[in-house]
Amino acid sequence: MERTTFSVVVLGVAFMFIFTSFQTQGNMQQVVIKSIQRDDSNFKGSGYISLAVIYAVFATFNWLAPSCLSFLGPKLTMIVGGVTYVIFIASFLWPQTWLLYLSSVLIGVGAALIWTGQGNYLTLMSERDTIARNSGIFWALFQSSLLFGNIFVFYMFMGKDVIDAGTRLVDDMGGPPLDALKKSFELFKTRDMILLSATFFYTGLSLSFFSGVYSTCVGSTLRFSDPTRLVGISGMCIGIGEISGGAIFVIFADKTVKKGRDPVVLIGFLTHLLAFFLIFLNLPTKSPLDRTFDPSFFPGGQPSEFVALLCSTMLGFGDACFNTQIYSILGSIYQDNSGPAFALYKFTQSLSAAACFFYSSVLELHWQLDILTAFCMVGTMTFCIVEWKVQVTAPSSQHGLKI
Repeated sequence: MERTTFSVVVLGVAFMFIFTSFQTQGNMQQVVIKSIQRDDSNFKGSGYISLAVIYAVFATFNWLAPSCLSFLGPKLTMIVGGVTYVIFIASFLWPQTWLLYLSSVLIGVGAALIWTGQGNYLTLMSERDTIARNSGIFWALFQSSLLFGNIFVFYMFMGKDVIDAGTRLVDDMGGPPLDALKKSFELFKTRDMILLSATFFYTGLSLSFFSGVYSTCVGSTLRFSDPTRLVGISGMCIGIGEISGGAIFVIFADKTVKKGRDPVVLIGFLTHLLAFFLIFLNLPTKSPLDRTFDPSFFPGGQPSEFVALLCSTMLGFGDACFNTQIYSILGSIYQDNSGPAFALYKFTQSLSAAACFFYSSVLELHWQLDILTAFCMVGTMTFCIVEWKVQVTAPSSQHGLKI
């Protein structure tokens, strides 16, 4: 294995370990926090608000992340960001409302650092003809975290309506930082980046929905025989969808580069639209807000566990379609500005994720699905516009910003 490919594999494995903890915790956070509140009446924290704070800070700090990247370099930037994930996860060993929100702010900063560093490092380890393959390798390894983490959830939380305390506890870019910040603002105003921002925005809504809201809906649907246990299986299915999507794009990376990225995004678009429709039919509309015995639209009013898990897989697969192609197009047309480009990607994505977690605490399921559907259409259209331009424009003429 060549050195650059090996580096991408190591990057994917590192993110797999970090997010095995974080994504699994985020998946169960609202359920765990409600359990903590039953044990401790003084604890007033909210999982939705915590996640909203995380992504709001994430979005804001992405403007400063390129400056930190230019000063620290991609490797050290990712290390500093990774440490904040450890602190956030450890904060649940001593549940305090103020500590929950403080650590949420901290991990928001760390998320901006780790993802900006990741995007820059992946680009540095890739060429135009390998960025699609390397994006797929990273994505498949990274999303393995959903599979491994939720296997733990499946066995540890089996048959439990309340999660008791015992269960809960068992290289230098060059350029000064101010210059990097200036370049981020300049890049953000370009036509292509404005169009791609709509796609970024949709991926943030999708991310927050499948990582936090959908699992809450499944766990709150009391017509399922064991909804808490089903949350773990659902998380595994999301991971399977993500991994299979990443693996497929590794295999067909050469064809993607030659024939364009738009067919893959269109596949993700159709997959997500079908998933949203089935979720609407299968789960009660009040399920994001509270536990409910309300019927589904299926015959007899009984929701289907199979459909719920199928939708989980489709959400993961569609997400892989969008994100792998975003990594590919950014790494291809912004090779000289990969740090700011990926920072803007994560800024927009995390901003929309924060917005989704805020409205998720008040909107019923059908309204959330309507929002997702509308932005899925817009995001797909704007991505295709940029991709079609890339296909007919010489790479050397793309985006002259330098850092």
